[in-house]
Formats: sequence, C-alpha cells, structure tokens
Amino acid sequence: MAGLRERKKQQTARRISDVAIGLFVERGFGEVTIVEVAEAADVSEGTVYNYFRTKEDLVLPPDEASPKRLADIVAGRAAGQSAAHAVLARLREEVRGRERTVGLTPGFGRVLALMQATPSLAARLGDLAAQMVDELAVLLAEETGAAAGDPVPRLVASQIGWLHSLVFGEIGARTVAGEAPDVVAGVVEELLDTVEGLLGERVLGYAVREEDA
Repeated sequence: MAGLRERKKQQTARRISDVAIGLFVERGFGEVTIVEVAEAADVSEGTVYNYFRTKEDLVLPPDEASPKRLADIVAGRAAGQSAAHAVLARLREEVRGRERTVGLTPGFGRVLALMQATPSLAARLGDLAAQMVDELAVLLAEETGAAAGDPVPRLVASQIGWLHSLVFGEIGARTVAGEAPDVVAGVVEELLDTVEGLLGERVLGYAVREEDA
C-alpha cells in the first residue's frame, strides 16, 4: 500500500506541474498565480504548496532537477566503471530513450524558452549546474580518499559537469530552434562520442569502481 500511495503522490505532483507549465507557457511565468494553478489542476492552493515549496519548483521539481543528479549517477555505477564513463553511459541511455530528463519530448522547446526568458528560472538552472559539480566533487574526494586540498576531485567533477552542461546546452538550443527530438537525439549521440574521444585518460580512468570480491 505504501508503494501505491507514493505512486499516487508522484502522479498528483506531475499533474500539478504539467498544468502549471502549460499555463506558464501560454501566459508567462509572472502572469500566473498559485491560486490559478490550483484551480486549473482542481486541487487546493495548500495542496500545491504541499508538493512544491516555490513557484519555480513547479517548473523545476526538486526530484527531477536535483543537485545530486551527477553524484547519484556516479554513486550507482557498476564495478569496473569510472565516474566519467558512468555519466556518459547514462546520458546515452537517456538520449536514446528520448527521455523527459534530458528534454527530448515534444513541446519541450517552449518550456525551455520560458525558463531562459524568466530570470528566476534561468538563475535556478545556473545554480543547479554549479551544485551538481559541488556534490560530485565531494563524492569523488570521499571515494578516492583524496587528501584535503587535493584539486583533482573537483577538476574531474568540473570536467564531467562541463560535458553534462554541453549536452543539455546542445539539446536546448536545437529544441528551441524547433528541431524534432529524433533529429536532436542523433546529433547529441554523435556529440557524446566526440566528447569521449577528447577527454583524456586521466579523466576517463578516474575513480573506477573496484570489482566485487
């Protein structure tokens, strides 16, 4: 039952978010109130705030736009896989699956244009990218046993954060320009291959998870 309740909560949150985003795209982020979102989603204003602490969270839900995204991907990597290869593999998987996570869904171009045109949302995107690098740097330092002040974990995290941002930037620019998800996905898969070829072995081979005993 707990699993069913959790799924229902996720479905309610997704529905509220989708309704809100539709209103924001149609009328503008600043022109829509939380009360109007609640009415359109057929829930109370309190229910909206129960799921989303801020108006920005309706567009960038914390569970989908998490600062721990890169760290979580790396923490869950398979034995024998490095940190960079884990992120590259996840990005390829998401791109090939045309997943919502990377914005490869119909209509996302209008949503991204909204975020880029809204200062508070654009700032949230910038902060999120920096926070992902911070979280990953901490994880890499812990996993590798790096000494205090060792710059390598942060430098590697920054490189991984760069490739992650590069992919999202490419997807965003092409999506806003009106290119179809399938076309964008093909271009991004080639970009990932190019990026992997350019990254040095020091980065690609860093923090390889040991094989299970």
